[in-house]
Amino acid sequence: MLEHGGRLRAAAQRFGIPLGDWLDLSTGLAPYGWPLPAIPAAAWTRLPELDDGLESAARDYYGVTRLLPVAGSQAAIQALPRLRQHARVGLLAPAYAEHAAAWQREGHQLLTIDAADIEQQLERLDVLLLVNPNNPTGRRFAPAQLLAWHARLAARGGWLVVDEAFIDCTPEDSLAAHSQLPGLIVLRSFGKFFGLAGIRLGFVLAPPALLEQLAELLGPWTVSGPSRAVATALLHDRRGQQAQRQRLLSDGRRLGELLREHGLQPSGGCALFHWVACERAAELHEFLAGHGILTRLFASPPSLRFGLPADEPGWLRLEQALQLFAQEFA
Repeated sequence: MLEHGGRLRAAAQRFGIPLGDWLDLSTGLAPYGWPLPAIPAAAWTRLPELDDGLESAARDYYGVTRLLPVAGSQAAIQALPRLRQHARVGLLAPAYAEHAAAWQREGHQLLTIDAADIEQQLERLDVLLLVNPNNPTGRRFAPAQLLAWHARLAARGGWLVVDEAFIDCTPEDSLAAHSQLPGLIVLRSFGKFFGLAGIRLGFVLAPPALLEQLAELLGPWTVSGPSRAVATALLHDRRGQQAQRQRLLSDGRRLGELLREHGLQPSGGCALFHWVACERAAELHEFLAGHGILTRLFASPPSLRFGLPADEPGWLRLEQALQLFAQEFA
């Protein structure tokens, strides 16, 4: 199993700090969301049915005509490599590590490339896989550039796979509206923007034939009835979505400013997280953890990803810890 953010119980055990005393900034998830709607009893007692309104609500939200709900975008990440054979797959590094692991597990050839080299390397690839904005660097790709790369790949039967897990705050950057094009696959995460990671829900936006292949591979009832009921209600709540988007964008800017004020210039980021590449990343990670603040540490390059505090006490706690670090290690 690859390491991810959110391993709070392990951190609590290691540092001897009770679970409830932590400020968890390690995951890049919205730390706040909606009051949960009531879940109909039938969602618990009956098998999920496809005409319950989830697909319709999701199509309206993403602006598409076809999509496939999955048990978190992770389910699609693991299944997509099984729909191709002997592919040469280009990925950036660092990026969300589950993508590389899934393609490698199925025997595909992985080529780690720099963003600046995509144009030159594209002819070598059968699949180009990008996270937009990238996790953890926050690197963004313009829709026009992505569509140009897609056209070159699709012309020879290739794929462009774009993981848009963190794009909900800037929907104008999404390729969702183009996802019917052959060879274009867009992955969307529900839990990150809506602050409900535990619901384990994502969507695949792609041409109908590929969605049918993926649905057959994954099998029936991939998303639970209660998850479907909650997600349907929230996907209809346009006012709540707008409020969430504005708050996350504001807090994302606030986090960047706070880090800069304490000598930690973000190397990249988005509304949900900021990424700081610095040689003292491991030292800062340990210091913050010793004060009950969990961040996500990356070894190559040495760097930290900071998620958003959920409330004012959390913001104050992070600010005070950064001040202490600057004083003790100046």
